[in-house]
Amino acid sequence: MAKKTTGVWGIEIGQTALKALHCIANGDEITADAFDYIEYPKILTSPEAVPEELVADALKTLLERNDSLNETVVISVPGQSGLAKFFKPPPVELRRLGDIVRYEARQQIPFDLDDVVWDYQLMPGSMIEEGFAAESEVGLFAMKREQAYRQLAPFQAADIEVDQVQLAPIALYNMIAYDRLHERLEVDFYDSSNPLPSLVLLSIGTDSSDLIITNGFRIWQRSMPIGGNHFTRQLTKDLKMTYAKAEHLKRNIREAVDPKLLIQTMRPVFNDLETEIQRSIGFFRSIEKGAEITEMLITGNTVKMPGLAAYLGKNLGFKVDVVDRFNRLGGEDVLAIPAFRDNIPTFAVCYGLCLQGLNKAKIQNTLIPKEIKTARLIRAKKPWTLAAIAAIMTGMTAHYFFTEKSWETTHEDLWKAAQSEVSQASTYSGGHVTRDGDLKTKLEYLDKLGTEVAGDPSRRLKWLELLLVANSVVPRVDFPDGKMLSPKEKPYLDRQDIQIKQMDTRYFEDLKTWYVESTKTRYIEEMRNWAQLTKSKLVAEELMADPGPEGAGWIVQWQCFHFYNDIDKASYYGTDHVRRILTDAFLKGKVRVPDGADANGNPKFQEFTLKQYGISYPLLVDDTQPIKKQLPNPDFDPIKAAAQTPLIPGQAPPEGYELPYLEVMQLDFKFQFVWKEMTMEQRIEQRTKDEEAAAAAKEAEAAAAAQAQPAA
Repeated sequence: MAKKTTGVWGIEIGQTALKALHCIANGDEITADAFDYIEYPKILTSPEAVPEELVADALKTLLERNDSLNETVVISVPGQSGLAKFFKPPPVELRRLGDIVRYEARQQIPFDLDDVVWDYQLMPGSMIEEGFAAESEVGLFAMKREQAYRQLAPFQAADIEVDQVQLAPIALYNMIAYDRLHERLEVDFYDSSNPLPSLVLLSIGTDSSDLIITNGFRIWQRSMPIGGNHFTRQLTKDLKMTYAKAEHLKRNIREAVDPKLLIQTMRPVFNDLETEIQRSIGFFRSIEKGAEITEMLITGNTVKMPGLAAYLGKNLGFKVDVVDRFNRLGGEDVLAIPAFRDNIPTFAVCYGLCLQGLNKAKIQNTLIPKEIKTARLIRAKKPWTLAAIAAIMTGMTAHYFFTEKSWETTHEDLWKAAQSEVSQASTYSGGHVTRDGDLKTKLEYLDKLGTEVAGDPSRRLKWLELLLVANSVVPRVDFPDGKMLSPKEKPYLDRQDIQIKQMDTRYFEDLKTWYVESTKTRYIEEMRNWAQLTKSKLVAEELMADPGPEGAGWIVQWQCFHFYNDIDKASYYGTDHVRRILTDAFLKGKVRVPDGADANGNPKFQEFTLKQYGISYPLLVDDTQPIKKQLPNPDFDPIKAAAQTPLIPGQAPPEGYELPYLEVMQLDFKFQFVWKEMTMEQRIEQRTKDEEAAAAAKEAEAAAAAQAQPAA
């Protein structure tokens, strides 16, 4: 059925309710003429809830109440379900921008592009002159294909055709850009050296919240793992009440017997929310040095909680307002309804979706799978196609009839020579077609071989970086002036360096298939041996509870050996020597990784622990013993050896006697470790988390010591 285009439905499936808003465009004015707010009997994330049934019932109710769902429908998906990245491409022609975005997508999206629905768009304020993008910023948006189909499934089951899919944080940006920042966005040019003041939009959901920082031209967003449900859980835990009663009291604090008690009980959640916001804003300011934040807007029904906006404003240090009205949205018949007015903070996403459906939004990308778009295009053209096929069939039938009538009057003998020539030509052509097919197959093979040999340049750089990092961890002998010493000057048994003779790698889609029970047992045994040998602190419970590496990654295996195996000379030898210097270096060492160049062109470096870099779980695979081997003697002189008295068989060579070989104790062993590819941003974020955790642990230790001091 063809869709009407008079209006747009913006639909958000939340954790507690389904929200829908219908808007129409009257020139430049947007008017709301219908809405619906359908609350579920249970929260979708509660253990006893069946989300599919609750959402299906809500959509059924929506269809029963509204008869205009055959118009354009735009839906939202949670921010954590997708990916939104923003980057600045180099100056490039617009016709080549797609190639650069595809290359960037391969770097930014951690999945095969065939498994992802993705789209991109130039951000407002990008400088475009004569078909050339001189200074611009591109938004890259993606979602796994299976996740996209999962979000569309309830609508397909309800026979609702979805026209566009948008991430909830981007819908919120479209709302703010149109409703609050439209005056500054009327300017086509954006001066990145003098950025405009930014505002923070906090959308508090049920189990998580979206934080968006924008000045209209640029966006930074993050999902935070805290929402309104955390306040309810705090009440159930501290006041020992049922979930339903706690939810009722949270929504009606002013009607409670002791509102102050409820506020005090939820104080830890207030503090956690404020801490997450401070951390997010702090990280934003670390990457946008000149950014100025002047105000915060908060949405979601949780904002109805008394004192929330005032608390955030007091602790964050800037103005905090609740989105309790839409400045540019008309339609008093809807806006004046108490049910809409009471829930207006939760309709911000729906408003942004309607703006996109009406082509009034700044970001118009959609995450509808391509195959669904193709199927709808085919369906729309099917009547015309059937009519064209019918006309062709009619013409072919008439042609066949007239040809058959003409054939009845021809003479077969006249066509034998022509048929023979056609047959010869067909045989000749078939031979060339077969030859062409063989050559195409060979060309495809050579293309694949060339692609495999050339590889992805960025991945080659990652492997070179890994080799640089791993090589810096391996202990080595420091020879004076870089000159290699002979075995006479420095015997092999006194050399503590580790020699690597072979490196093998293997990729695992899930590292759990490597960390099986036997590997885990061996790893725990090695960690205990290492801790005992190096007198390092090791918590046995944490070691036993460690689930091991997860997700995709590489296992790197070295085949190594060393000669530091003289029990009479070395305090540590054999495998203990490996644990003392190689395993210890992997667990405690740090590496310096290149990170571009400064303004003078000098290289910059970032320092990380190996775990922050992505290397973990160092493992000496087998606990073997050194064996005696014979190595060629580099100091052996055949001419001098000829003048020596030949040895009697079985006689030990006297001191100073030159032999063509040297007998040494050599330990051969295999050493493995896990490597998970990480971007520089992920490494820096992990390092920040580790530093914060260490500082917190240090403060806790100091507090415990101070508390114990008076008792002592």
